[in-house]
Amino acid sequence: MWKDRGPGVKILWLWAIGTAGILVTSVVRTRMRDMEQLMNSQQQTPQPIDSPVISDNSDTQAANSEDFIREEKV
Repeated sequence: MWKDRGPGVKILWLWAIGTAGILVTSVVRTRMRDMEQLMNSQQQTPQPIDSPVISDNSDTQAANSEDFIREEKV
């Protein structure tokens, strides 16, 4: 099959595969760098274990429900 194709088609395939490889490598390196920065920032500022985590969702739900407009069905 490769022998039947012209040199231009072969060059285009190599170029496309090479470009895809470069893009994938770039994305992976960026994600790894971001993950390292996240882990380093967590190590530098550790969370105190003794302090309780307080999560009050009622305030956020009330604020979000005020943003909606009520529709009256006729």
